[in-house]
Amino acid sequence: MNAPDAAEIARLQAEAEAAEAALKLAQAKAALAAAQAAAASAAGAAGADAAGAGAADAEEKSAQSEESAPEPPQESASPQEPTAESAAGQAAPTEKPAEAVPEASAGPLDHDQVAAITKGYTFEGATLDLGALMNTDPVAGAQIRIPLAMMNRHGLVAGATGTGKTRTLQGLAEQLAAKGVPVFAADMKGDLSGVATPGEPSDKLLARTKAIGQDWTPEASVTEYFALGGIGKGVPVRATVSGFGPLLLSKVLGLNATQESSLGLVFHYADANGLALVDLSDLRAVLTWLTSDEGKGELKELGGLSAATAGVILRELITFADDGADVFFGEPEFDVHDFLRTAPDGRGVISLLEVPGVADKPALFSTFLMYLLAELYELLPEVGDADKPKLVFFFDEAHLLFKDASKDFLASITQTVRLIRSKGVGVFFVTQTPKDVPGDVLAQLGSRVQHALRAFTPDDAKALRATVGTYPKSGYDLERVLQELGTGEAIVTVMSERGAPTPVAWTRLRAPQGLMSPTPDPDIEKAVQASPLLAKYGTAIDPESAREILAAKMNAAAEKVAADEAAAAQAAADKEQAAADKELAKQQAAAAKAEAAAEKERQKEYDRLMKASGGSPRSKPQKSALEQVLNSTSTQTILNSVIRGIFGNGRRR
Repeated sequence: MNAPDAAEIARLQAEAEAAEAALKLAQAKAALAAAQAAAASAAGAAGADAAGAGAADAEEKSAQSEESAPEPPQESASPQEPTAESAAGQAAPTEKPAEAVPEASAGPLDHDQVAAITKGYTFEGATLDLGALMNTDPVAGAQIRIPLAMMNRHGLVAGATGTGKTRTLQGLAEQLAAKGVPVFAADMKGDLSGVATPGEPSDKLLARTKAIGQDWTPEASVTEYFALGGIGKGVPVRATVSGFGPLLLSKVLGLNATQESSLGLVFHYADANGLALVDLSDLRAVLTWLTSDEGKGELKELGGLSAATAGVILRELITFADDGADVFFGEPEFDVHDFLRTAPDGRGVISLLEVPGVADKPALFSTFLMYLLAELYELLPEVGDADKPKLVFFFDEAHLLFKDASKDFLASITQTVRLIRSKGVGVFFVTQTPKDVPGDVLAQLGSRVQHALRAFTPDDAKALRATVGTYPKSGYDLERVLQELGTGEAIVTVMSERGAPTPVAWTRLRAPQGLMSPTPDPDIEKAVQASPLLAKYGTAIDPESAREILAAKMNAAAEKVAADEAAAAQAAADKEQAAADKELAKQQAAAAKAEAAAEKERQKEYDRLMKASGGSPRSKPQKSALEQVLNSTSTQTILNSVIRGIFGNGRRR
């Protein structure tokens, strides 16, 4: 029972300290607001003096008890917070600290902590500005940045739906392009296309940007639009089946480990036999050949590949193609070097892959992005640690990539992310929660921009606690802050130029300079038609590949079979004809023999009759030619037949 009592006492003590700190903060804010109203011109100098005094006061009281510690930090931090409000042209409301009591109860940042965070995000080289530090209100003097050279150390942009991930991605892409770094991003909903159109100012937007120290001006970025397989308005992006490979294709088809291994054997057979797999029809042709009577012998030589497994893969391919996915595969195959272009003025080109047209095929879309990333890793040379990356690749809806992925597939992703850094490519995964990304991949990410998380279920709460546990120790109650972040706010930590993580910073993020809604379709279509890449990739071609080669092979086999069957049929016919001729000859010989016997019998009967009538047989006189013909056996036979036909009877004896 003692432990719960002690915990309750500690909780009440913390609440008392928080209430006292909040009261003093409200009083200080009110006093400062009155001073600003009386001497607005001296607000900057007064703020600097107050900050110095606060720092000295904090140092003098550093040995005091924990109970009195919150008071100096609030007094020292307050001059900086209203400075941001002053820049925005707004009065500091006394009610706002009361709304921020939950943050204060966890211990709001004191002056030393603000100073430490500011120092932690001050770098020597070029940087990307993320926004201003939040300490209940934005602190315009404490800018949160990412070193440009560290953008190839990868990162994560996470948060629940509607928390501002897309705008964060847009702001990073705009700044990267402005510094000459090409960018690739998938446009999931189509609203990222606004990066190509100057933004539209509003009072609300300008008030926000001034409060965080952002000098906002509308600006468009150089943008190239792409579409998977040409489904959409962009330049078509295609891949050959051979280039896509069995591992990624197995992920798309939903094959199990055994079927994935078998598909790898099919690809090996195609490569070994010079069968180019350009599109899905080529792969179907190879599988059909291997399961045919002509090709089943070669199937047996591919150890471990059964006819049943080949049949399953073939059926999956047919279903996949019937869903319209066959248009993503073919030639001309996209050259990923075209993602590394810069504009004539030196700005990087932002390549947007249009996704709404394939929104109903999330597995295909995410796996296709992985294919592009793998192609970059394979084709780009080593560059080591450069001043800026050669390309930054934003992998949106990353959770779709890892869902139901095999061990081999996850190992391939992890290896690619780990090693592609040396090729000068930075990868930022964009998803809803960090738990969507495997731990081995998360371990490779140097920067994190975590937008608000929701905890509506026990699983959500568990995921929230797991996320909090991955951050360095900070002055924030992250479990509470992450649920209370506003739209466009995030918890940030990045990799410094020294390779160490920066302090955790609650940040109000900068607003994009481009349009925060989709670019009008006519403008997109005009940009696509003007693209130099349209002539290169716009028209699909169908070169000779496995389908044509195997079709010719199967046709030749069919012709051979037909010829063999025709020859066999002719031989059978000849044999039958010979047998018929032999039988006819046999019948004719029998008929001739029978006729001779009959003739002999007639002669014998004639001689008998002559003898009986008193005559004597005598030799027959020589007959004329006509008589010989008329009395010949054949003529007699014919006459007998005629007589029988006329009278219907035979010769009487």
